[in-house]
Order: sequence, then structure tokens, then C-alpha cells
Amino acid sequence: MSNKEKIKYSGVGGEALIEGIMMKGPYGAAMACRMPDGSIDLTRKEVHSVTDKFKFLKAPFIRGPINFVEQMIFGYKCMMESAEKTAFDTSGMKEEEMSKLDKWLEAHLGPKLMGVIGLVAMVLGFGLAFLIFFYLPTWTSDLINKHLAHGSLDRYIPVIEGLMRMIIFILYMWGVSQMSDIKRVFKYHGAEHKSIFCVEHGLELTVENVRKQKRFHPRCGTSFIFITLILSIVISSVINVLFPELRQTSLWLWIAVKVLMLPFIMSIGYECIRIAGKHDNVFTRFLSAPGLLMQRITTKEPEDDIIEVGIAAIKAVIEPPSEDKAADITEDNKTDDVTQQEESDEG
Repeated sequence: MSNKEKIKYSGVGGEALIEGIMMKGPYGAAMACRMPDGSIDLTRKEVHSVTDKFKFLKAPFIRGPINFVEQMIFGYKCMMESAEKTAFDTSGMKEEEMSKLDKWLEAHLGPKLMGVIGLVAMVLGFGLAFLIFFYLPTWTSDLINKHLAHGSLDRYIPVIEGLMRMIIFILYMWGVSQMSDIKRVFKYHGAEHKSIFCVEHGLELTVENVRKQKRFHPRCGTSFIFITLILSIVISSVINVLFPELRQTSLWLWIAVKVLMLPFIMSIGYECIRIAGKHDNVFTRFLSAPGLLMQRITTKEPEDDIIEVGIAAIKAVIEPPSEDKAADITEDNKTDDVTQQEESDEG
């Protein structure tokens, strides 16, 4: 039997966290974190989605943006929770080692501090992403077209913008991958993919079996981003040909149209990712190729202790929990804003 025939779509997806991994599967969601003392902390999550209440939202080309938003919200919550769980405990610091600011933050904010910092970081992150990935490519390509090409590149502007976004994205991911903390997150990303591949090959979840798997997965969010970027070039080019006055009228009007088109583009990209994750043929390999190449940056080979975290996380969502384990799912661990297993994607 060939390697391709052995792979079976699992519907399991996940995300790398700070010293941990979140997984979603048939039995809900769970996050496993490597604690400072070396132990693995496993937190189970009961999952719900707005699509449970409104079934029509599960329809193809509608479910994509819904799933993306829910996954982003849930992933952000898990990321912040993993940071809190694995962060250095300031309560053990000596009084003289803490600055006045440390003392004030500890006394007035305490556990809420990470949430406040995370919220500010998220807002700043969205603003920076808009500036770098929307405004900068549009402004730069417009500048080149007007002052260097004297308007001769009008019909090629969407292609130039799209290529610039890809280059910026690649450079950005390569830059952050050089940071020691991010390198470790990327190792957890690799362990997440390897663990899922192990399940999809029907192998026992052992460190040895997981270690042998590839760390590049076609359903990864990195592949989704690249497909979205490629689709945006195609669709923007069509809009530019049909309505050339949009860009000529106002730069901000052109940006607004591109932002409003995002849900439509993401819906197509999401369906492409689902197809690529379930089938292996020339078309799906072509779809997956850019994202798989990019994963050479966004994933790293994990050590055995990181693989153990991936195994703990995926076992929790593919095996029915015992009564004792089920009792660990408290109200604090429940969430209303994540997708169900059938809509799961890689992180």
C-alpha cells in the first residue's frame, strides 16, 4: 500500500501555543502545556459553534469565514491561557527584586494582567497588519505606477500588490522565526502536524511513530493564507479590469473594496483547503505547494518532550474521556465560540 493510500482524513485540527498545543477533534477540544516543573497540564474544552444554532451557516462558501473568526477567537484565548499557565510566577519573587511598577501591577491587576496586555497586543496587531499587508502594498504599487511607470502598469497593479504581500509575509515570518521563543512555538507547530499525521496513518500514538511523520500538512493555516493571497490576486485583477475607475478614483476606496471582498475570498480558500486535506491529486498538490514550502519556516523539528505534549493533546480529542476525565470539564473551561470537529483545520 502506498503512503498516499494509508492517509485518511481525520478531521482533527490544532494550533501551536506558548509551550503547548491545542487540538480539536471528535471529542471536543483540549490544550496540553509543558509546565515549568516538567509535567504536562491537560485542559479539556467543551466546544460549541454558532453553526450549531444556525445550520445554514455550515453550507459551503458560508462556513469558511465563520470558522475562521471562531478559530481566531478560540485560538487567541488558548494562546493567552497557555501563556498564563507557563509564565514565570512573580509571587515567588523576593520583595526587593520587584520594582514599584511590578508591585503595583501585581496588586491591582494580578491574573488580569495577561488579559489586558493580550487585548492591547491584539488591537495593535490588527492595526499593524492592516498597515503592512493592505495599505503599504497598495500605496507602494500606486507610487511606482504613477511616478516610475507613468501609468503604464494600471492593469497589472493587483498582481504587483499581491506579490508584494507575499514577499512581505514571507520576510515577516522568516524574521520572527529567528526569535528563540518563536522557534520553540514553531517546534510545537511541527509536533502538532506530526501527531495528526500519525493518526491519519492509523499508527499508534508513540513518540517514535510521531517522530517519523512529516511536519508539513496541507490543511495548515499557512497554506490557507497563501491560497487566500493567490485568490486575492485573481479576484482583484478581475475587479480592476471590470471597474478600473475604482482605483483611479480613490486609493482608500480601492482598499475598502479589497477589505470587503475578504470574506468572499476566504470562503473560497477554505473550501480549497478542505479539498486539499481530503484528496491527493495533481490539483490538490498544486494548491498545497506554496503553503507546504512556507511551512519550512513556520514549523521546526520538535524534540521528544514537545512531541509528548502533542500526543497528550491529540489523545484527549480522539479518545472518549473516562467519567473521571469528563468531570474535569468545568464551566470555566467551556466556550461558545469555537467550531466543531467537522469544521476543524490545522493551525
